[in-house]
Amino acid sequence: MDLALLRTFVTVHRAGSFTRAAALLGLSQPAVTSQIRTLERQLGRPLFLRQARGVTPTTIGDELAHKAAPHLDALVEITEAGLDEDSSSRTLHLAGPLEFTSERAVPALTALTRNGRSFALRASFGTAEETLEGLAAGWHDLAISTVRPRGALLSATPLCDEEHVLIAAPRWAERFGADGVHPAGMSAPEQIPVIEVHESLPLVSRYWASVFDSRPVAAGAVVVPDLRAVLACAVAGAGMAVLPRYLCTAALERGEVTALHEPAVPPLRTYFLVVRSGTLALPHVARAHEALQQAAADWS
Repeated sequence: MDLALLRTFVTVHRAGSFTRAAALLGLSQPAVTSQIRTLERQLGRPLFLRQARGVTPTTIGDELAHKAAPHLDALVEITEAGLDEDSSSRTLHLAGPLEFTSERAVPALTALTRNGRSFALRASFGTAEETLEGLAAGWHDLAISTVRPRGALLSATPLCDEEHVLIAAPRWAERFGADGVHPAGMSAPEQIPVIEVHESLPLVSRYWASVFDSRPVAAGAVVVPDLRAVLACAVAGAGMAVLPRYLCTAALERGEVTALHEPAVPPLRTYFLVVRSGTLALPHVARAHEALQQAAADWS
């Protein structure tokens, strides 16, 4: 049996779509469709059920994928092991959220880029949806996401939890009591202007739902799509913001901002390391994956 046909079959099985599989393989969709039909003729059985959105494997298709995929992945690993002798020529394409990737992930990987030790690094930024779509399409090798993907095409590993803090310049804290409750009895600091990354107030809304079991009533006074700019505006006294603790720890220690509320159970957001299934057999992807997990053990 032609290994190219099996490779195409396994890719379609993992992607759940001829279109996605074609993008991953660098083939046209008609070429992928033709190869799957050829394999189905050779086996005398249908491997996929065509649906409006993607395909679903038949029982025979699932059985074949279960048997064939490990062996194809092993062949990729053997091939890439030979390429690893010239590891300086490899490039790791990393994607993730702007601030976390810039502040934590990229610095953690620099040791693997120095003196041609392992690979060159190229980073790009985007939303979770954009990042995962790009990974599935083969544009990235490794993604950092706050969303755990579904399906067999992408494989996710929890990386770390991010604590969120409600902060503002010290002058705003005077509106609150020692227990973080507004003197007038309000359970949430609704009278302070909000600084956010989007008009929908994603971070503030999530914090309010988790801590105050309500929705914020304030509108965004300042909206800027970069958490570091949000912090700068908070330091300048523009209002309150919800930020990852790692991003505002230094400002808190310097007294430039203060925590307006310290809940017993702070809101957390989980980051995941995501790869296409089977690509951890590639040495440069595996090294980056391991390096980020080791670095995350020291993040707090």
